[in-house]
Amino acid sequence: MKRRDFFVRSAGISLGLGAAMSLGNLRPLMAATSSFALPDMAAVRGGEPDVMFDRAIAAMGGMGQFVKKGQKVVVKPNIGWDVPPDRAANTNPLLIKRIVEHCIQAGAKEVLVFDNTCDVWNKCYKDSGIERSVRSAGGKMVPGNTEGYYQEVDLPKGKKLKKVKVHELVLDADVFIDVPVLKSHDAAKLTISMKNLMGVIWDRRYWHRNDLNQCIADYATYSRKPDLVVVDAYNVMMKNGPRGVSKNDIVKMKAQVVTTDMVAADAAAAKMFGVDPASIRYIRLANEMNAGTMDLSKLNISRIKI
Repeated sequence: MKRRDFFVRSAGISLGLGAAMSLGNLRPLMAATSSFALPDMAAVRGGEPDVMFDRAIAAMGGMGQFVKKGQKVVVKPNIGWDVPPDRAANTNPLLIKRIVEHCIQAGAKEVLVFDNTCDVWNKCYKDSGIERSVRSAGGKMVPGNTEGYYQEVDLPKGKKLKKVKVHELVLDADVFIDVPVLKSHDAAKLTISMKNLMGVIWDRRYWHRNDLNQCIADYATYSRKPDLVVVDAYNVMMKNGPRGVSKNDIVKMKAQVVTTDMVAADAAAAKMFGVDPASIRYIRLANEMNAGTMDLSKLNISRIKI
């Protein structure tokens, strides 16, 4: 499936999703889609990050499909690097703000956002623009820089990774939302949703020393999977990832993928990047281990062009 084909507007569930809307008028839009079977994935192109998420989550039935009143929601962006938003090394802060707003509107008791960062955590939180966006939307930033936050769990299906320490927020969350930025990566070729989960565990060095791709796939088999995956492909770092060198590394793709299946999300994002998902080893391994599906032909996809 070519990128242009993947994002062509479908005639099914996308009917009624006319103009881009503010957060306040989601209900009429959701009503327009209620008579259709909900899709497995929404793929959006051509808008700003917040507007694309409005359209995508509406196509998926609204945030109320995932977040219920009184629940604790944990959102995991990529906030690994102490660089400004226009470098596209981290998830777009406007997208994170909108996700938090949707969660709160759906009735979440609290929305917590964190990452086990690569650079100094408080600098990453601030300079990425995500801390400011989360607070303005009514969410809370939580640090992930201390081993005491992490609890050991078993991975019975893992091949290289049999045990791993996971941040307690993920283990205690009622709803867990994975929000990676799509970008190149020197070791894994691409960073997307499965690799983004390296920011919820403590010892990343072990993964890098013991077959990184297999460890990524192993962790994707863990029973506490994300309830929702949102791939940020607004600005995409095409080379020199994961930190990037300059703005010259970036292509403004203005796209987004929303689904409940990490493997499908990564397969779709790989196609957007212009590569065969099967060429990304951890995607292929996770598919073989039944952590999800990389066969997009099996999915009902709502394709939306703004």
